Amino acid sequence: MMGHPKKMPDFITLFNMSYVRKTLVTFVFSAFLIVSTFANHSSSEGKVATGHPEATHEASASHEKPAKYDPGKMIMDHVTDAHDWHLFGEGHEAVSISLPVILYVKSKGLINFSSSNFQHGHAAYEGFRLNDKGSVVWEDETNTEAIYDISITKNVLAMMLAVLALMIITIGMARSYSKRQGKAPKGFHNLVEPLILFIRDDVARASIGHKADKYLPMLLSIFFFIFVNNIFGLIPIFPGGANVTGNIAVTMVLAVIVFLTVNLNANKYYWKHIFVPDVPVWMYIIIIPIEILGVVLKPFVLMLRLFANITAGHIIILGFFSLIFIFGAMKPGLGLAVSPLSVAFTVFMSLLELLVAFLQAFVFTLLTAIYIGSAIEEHHH
Repeated sequence: MMGHPKKMPDFITLFNMSYVRKTLVTFVFSAFLIVSTFANHSSSEGKVATGHPEATHEASASHEKPAKYDPGKMIMDHVTDAHDWHLFGEGHEAVSISLPVILYVKSKGLINFSSSNFQHGHAAYEGFRLNDKGSVVWEDETNTEAIYDISITKNVLAMMLAVLALMIITIGMARSYSKRQGKAPKGFHNLVEPLILFIRDDVARASIGHKADKYLPMLLSIFFFIFVNNIFGLIPIFPGGANVTGNIAVTMVLAVIVFLTVNLNANKYYWKHIFVPDVPVWMYIIIIPIEILGVVLKPFVLMLRLFANITAGHIIILGFFSLIFIFGAMKPGLGLAVSPLSVAFTVFMSLLELLVAFLQAFVFTLLTAIYIGSAIEEHHH
């Protein structure tokens, strides 16, 4: 009895499987990190062998007593912006992705160079250096000329990656809908569509009314921008780990967009309610300042809520994780003893932050829709 002839493996079909592609991407990225680590150590060893003064200094410093673990500095380094994207390692042994530093100074014009020239804050370059907060300042402390820093920092790159991810998702969904008209979405698009319908039906139309579709693109953009950046911020390795929505500058820009959208589209009834409220005239001196203050405070509260909640979540997670090293510095056995509890709390808080990532995007979008709805609401007799 003859069996069926064996077929050669179809590598094209195999590569089209999503889990195979993900495995390959993970493998390539891991290989990149390993090669970078060995290259970094090889470079340092080569400098020591040739008697390079910088390497000799680093080698001698490595034999010194290691610096005491500072959890506050580690946490602040994570939640603040930076001119490079740290991957792993500490000090001169750190491996990071160098980002372009772009500065404008009136006396020198536009200046750009790689952040690797700062050597993780241990060196100056072209008269500039990084201070303790990671900001670019003059090497000569007596120089008071203004420096305009428009660099592509860690948070800027993270936003670019988030926007790129959103473009891939939305363009892919648009193409899928055009090819599969009248059919239900499939795969990852089947997960995204309920979110879009939720924002449209339960947020935009419920808060704004029949004019909701006009503002739906902005509301969807705000929701997914915050949500995707929040999710990326929970990923401990590149391209995650950036605290984008925990940066007050980012939340301020979002709040300004909401402020301009609400007030530029507000109708006469909205402004009448603020400047000619339906109260006795003698109360105007109290009510009008309160109403004007409310116009400013609404976006201000949006800014602070998002910033504070996301930053607090990162600090709590890193605080629990730091307990291992704090107790380990006292006695190695204590570090091992507390590590299971610390890891358990860290995992729990990370899972809770997944919920917070969605809730903060939802609350920001919902309040934005409510503010727009109140500004364009028609007068009813």
